[in-house]
Formats: sequence, C-alpha cells, structure tokens
Amino acid sequence: MALSFSISEGAKDRKDESSATPRQTEESFRPKDNSQGYRYLLYKPSTKPSKGKWPLLVFLHGRGERGSNLNLVKKHGPAKIVENKDLPFVIASPQCPRTDLWWKPKIVAGLVDELLQKHPVDPDRVYLTGLSQGGFGTWATAAEYPKKFAAVAPICGGGKTEWAKKYESLPIWNFHGDADKVVPVRLSRVMVEAIKKAGGEIKHTEYPGVGHDSWTKSYRNPKLYEWFLSHSQKGK
Repeated sequence: MALSFSISEGAKDRKDESSATPRQTEESFRPKDNSQGYRYLLYKPSTKPSKGKWPLLVFLHGRGERGSNLNLVKKHGPAKIVENKDLPFVIASPQCPRTDLWWKPKIVAGLVDELLQKHPVDPDRVYLTGLSQGGFGTWATAAEYPKKFAAVAPICGGGKTEWAKKYESLPIWNFHGDADKVVPVRLSRVMVEAIKKAGGEIKHTEYPGVGHDSWTKSYRNPKLYEWFLSHSQKGK
C-alpha cells in the first residue's frame, strides 16, 4: 500500500485549522483494579476508514519526555507528526511518569485493550513503536505480548536475547544509528542476530554516522507506515 503523502515533521499543513481544535486529545487510562495507568494523547483521523475500522498505532516516547505534561510527548515521532499531518491510524501516545525509568508492558497492553473496547479500531491491525526508552519498551512489551501486535518497530533501543523465541513470527523492523553513544548499536545488533537464529521475522536498518537520533529519519519515512499497514494478524 503506497501512502499518498510525504512526511516532514517541520511542515505546517494545517494552518487553516482553528487553533481551538486540538489535533490530539488528552486521555487517561486506569486499569479496573485501580493500579497504575498512563495518561496519553489520542489522535483519530478526521475521515472514515476504508475498511470499517482504523488500524491502531501505539507510540512510546523516550526518557526525556517523561513527566505529567502531555505536551512533552509531542516532541518527537508520530505524536509530533500528527500535529501537522494526517496519518491513517488511530494513534495513542502514552506518557511514562518521571518516577518510572522504564515502560511497563502490562500497562501498555492494558491500554491497548481499552482502546480496542472504546474506539473503532481493528484488533488485527495493532502496531507498536517507540524510540530510545520507548525502543526498549517496544522490545519488552512485544516479548511479553507478541500476539497482541501485527508488527512492531523499535528505534535505538535494546532487549534481552533470551526473548528472541518469544517473538515467534511477529514482524519486526528495527532501526539504529551506528554512531549512537547513548544506546550503543550493539544492543540492536545482538537482538537482530538472536531473532534470526530463532527463525523470527526481522529487518534491520542501520544508519551510518547517525547518533542517538535515528528516530527523525525513521518516522519521516512513509515506507515505515506502509510496512505497518502491510501486516495484519489475519495474515499470520
């Protein structure tokens, strides 16, 4: 599926829209047992989906966007892009509290379940992505809940090689800059090799000379979103 748009995070394609109408709404998820949840930004396309329900994309931010101000989540990635561009997904961008150093897979999975219940999203087309801390969170959540996602895309993160068999046939597209001094690229390389040895489905994009910010180029690439949309649980 070819997407009929180009993506530039700095573009201002929505100048005609009223500033009083937010592109994303601030929402809150709290599990039924009243345990910890996440506040999150929610983006819903303005048009109707072509197949009855929208695909769902969950975006996990990096460590610098933790806190209680959801505007921080708009700093990078899909949550930034949809401020100015339309994307053909319902997009949920949760915020990790500053008291937590890492994403908690159980809460991310619970948020997905609530979104499936509350919104017209396709359970066979649920995707997960994240950068840096969110890249680690993507690896961890997908390892614990591989059946919940149709495809995942971690960026400049890492995981545990013993998770490799847990991903089974889950499509993974991993990104990293080979000059990353914050999260060394070897953390991606060992995951990629472990998944290949386990017979999993993974593609790896490594940017020569790129440091920690391998997400800007990745999220601006329409082929990433086309790749997500090419995968469905029905196709597994």
